Amino acid sequence: MDTITLTQAVLDEMISHARELAPVECCGYVAGQDGVADLVIKMTNIDNSPEHFSFDPKEQFSSVKTMRQQGKSLMVVYHSHPESPARLSEEDLRLLIDPDMVYIIVSLLGDSPDVKAFRTFEGQSVPVNLHIQNQGV
Repeated sequence: MDTITLTQAVLDEMISHARELAPVECCGYVAGQDGVADLVIKMTNIDNSPEHFSFDPKEQFSSVKTMRQQGKSLMVVYHSHPESPARLSEEDLRLLIDPDMVYIIVSLLGDSPDVKAFRTFEGQSVPVNLHIQNQGV
């Protein structure tokens, strides 16, 4: 199974973003370099919905510029599911179609956040292992 490496700070920041915006879905990018995703770029969910998200195109452009300036590349698209499990929904599978991208879902459904990663392939969800790297490692 494929694996993506995130820093603990990135994981914490995605969960914090999801909690801040609940019940609206949060969304954003995670960038990194050398195989480690270490920069969260929070984005605006212009749909302002608890069930789906859309990025602001101007923020997307600005985010890519920020990544490039820091020598990083886009590794993850993340969003939250405030009231549903950490899995790709039917809508996610319809819209998130880049087979090279890792998609992370932060679910706030249970007592504690559930964070899972996926790729998509031919309309199907393919699990990706999350490896959390502590700072200084």
